[in-house]
Amino acid sequence: MAKVLIVGGAGYIGGTLTDQLVDAGHDARVFDNLLFEERYLKPVDFVFGDVRDEAALKPHLTWADSVVWLVGLVGDGACSLYPKLTEELNIESVHWLARNFDRRIIFMSTCSVYGAQDGILTEESELNPLSLYARSKVEGEEILGDRAIYFRLGTLFGLGDTYSRIRLDLVLNLLTVKACLYGRMSVYGGDQWRPLLHVRDVAAAVVKNVETDLVGPHNLHTENLTISDLADRIRAYAPDSSIEKTTMKFEDARNYKVSSDKARDAFCFSPSLAPEDGIQEIQELVKQGRIQDASSPRYSNTDFLRPLFVPQEGPLGGEVITPVWQAR
Repeated sequence: MAKVLIVGGAGYIGGTLTDQLVDAGHDARVFDNLLFEERYLKPVDFVFGDVRDEAALKPHLTWADSVVWLVGLVGDGACSLYPKLTEELNIESVHWLARNFDRRIIFMSTCSVYGAQDGILTEESELNPLSLYARSKVEGEEILGDRAIYFRLGTLFGLGDTYSRIRLDLVLNLLTVKACLYGRMSVYGGDQWRPLLHVRDVAAAVVKNVETDLVGPHNLHTENLTISDLADRIRAYAPDSSIEKTTMKFEDARNYKVSSDKARDAFCFSPSLAPEDGIQEIQELVKQGRIQDASSPRYSNTDFLRPLFVPQEGPLGGEVITPVWQAR
């Protein structure tokens, strides 16, 4: 069994990944700065640290047989808040990893690298990143080259584990909460395609590849759905809810369908959780009163991070945006 270092392992994917690695008999260690969390409660080896603190991170790389690189700002909105920090976390840290670790690397990319394209997209399809987030993932892939396997993840949904926060900046999770909590869903456009993927199926794919020698990009998804079709499926579980559609131009121009045949052929990727499973998971949270306010900043990467960026006067009189947690 492998010694696996999960960098950024206290987040949405990291929570369930840690559980699955331990269940599979691996020795898991989490390195995280708890940006989105106030505490870390899992009974596994945990190291508090910032990935930019190279001296703090390097001994744990020495310990590891495999590294799962989850660190970075995630999502178009979160990355656009502070482009310099996005470059540091999503790009410069990957350069450093490539120079300092010569064993197994598993890197999280995104299907957003495809942007807006017609047809079923494979790993050989043209890349068309439309945001800083997607561009940073394209660059991360290029840095690692054939040194790593990288998963181009579909739009995630569902519950990961007991401890990690639920994300409501993901379309299935958000629409389900709004349908169950408020009785209505707002759909902008609706014809946009998304390749949906349960967060626990991401973790299962990682566990399968901790000790393989597969490299390069692999799409991961469960089912391609339009936003309108997804809303209709949610309404089947919340029949009293309404769907409010608008044709107003929405800032998110992504539109893509993907194939995961490469992953199925390479390592028998077989997602076990359908969109309906995620819908029912989120619905149950609402029924139990565990989610009271879908607009709470805690549930959104962008909204949570926005107040952490504080304008300060720079040394030459210009304004500098500084993340307040750097003082921790």
